[in-house]
Amino acid sequence: MTEQREQQRIVCSAPAKLNLFLQITGQRQDGYHELQTLFRLLDYSDTLTFELDLGGEISRVNDIPGVSSEQDLVVKAARLLQQTTLVAQGVKIFLDKRLPMGGGLGGGSSDAASTLLALNQLWRCGLDVDALASLGQRLGADVPVFVRGQSAWGEGVGEKLTPVVLPSCWYLVVHPAVHVVTAELFSDSELTRDCSPITIRDFLAEGGENVFQSLVRTRYPAIDRAFQWLGRFAEAKLTGTGSCLFAEFADEDQARMVLNTLPDELEGFVAQGLNDSPVLSELNINYWAVAKR
Repeated sequence: MTEQREQQRIVCSAPAKLNLFLQITGQRQDGYHELQTLFRLLDYSDTLTFELDLGGEISRVNDIPGVSSEQDLVVKAARLLQQTTLVAQGVKIFLDKRLPMGGGLGGGSSDAASTLLALNQLWRCGLDVDALASLGQRLGADVPVFVRGQSAWGEGVGEKLTPVVLPSCWYLVVHPAVHVVTAELFSDSELTRDCSPITIRDFLAEGGENVFQSLVRTRYPAIDRAFQWLGRFAEAKLTGTGSCLFAEFADEDQARMVLNTLPDELEGFVAQGLNDSPVLSELNINYWAVAKR
């Protein structure tokens, strides 16, 4: 990597995540739900390229079907950082989109987090991880976990994070061609909102459920059929509040054997679970060791 003062271009990834479980323990007076979840990062990513624009303009240079530039979280993240730090530079952003939108894999949030991390370097803003995570929270509840770059136990609305080191394993992620409307799930009268809080130790010993899974399977027959197919090989689980489901395997070969039998109406990929985001090494970020958690 060139010296920071000479840097004109940064390329970095934006990894997917899984929610290994997701439960609601209550609802706040402001309407937000109190959650517990375990975020697991994956080695399957979008890729972003950032090129310095000395004229100050922020632009996404490629089209993303279904997402206008003004709606894109990468543009919103860049503008938020620019406005917060009062930097004069702009940026041209190219987004190579691999993660399915609305799948529950955190693609938009991860893209936004990588934008904050990369532009903090490209623009020499000098913000620390806590400041970047705080900005990220304004963009979405999942953004801070990608900013901090570690698989983590999440509480609150997802912003209270405790890093967790998980055993190595592989996942088959399946994506039915269905768009799940998250707001409808949260407003469903059948949604369980009073789960008893558990600890990290409880989850590691006994596992946990995604409270949205039964609702999604009932509302979306195509997702239910995907669950029935994947459940023939391993325990299938929903990630987040999206349409993707996943199963855990001990090694890559087992996961790929199942992927090779994927029905034509489904898409999928195999990925290894990570404890640390690849963005940390890509951007040579070394302040995690001393960052406040």
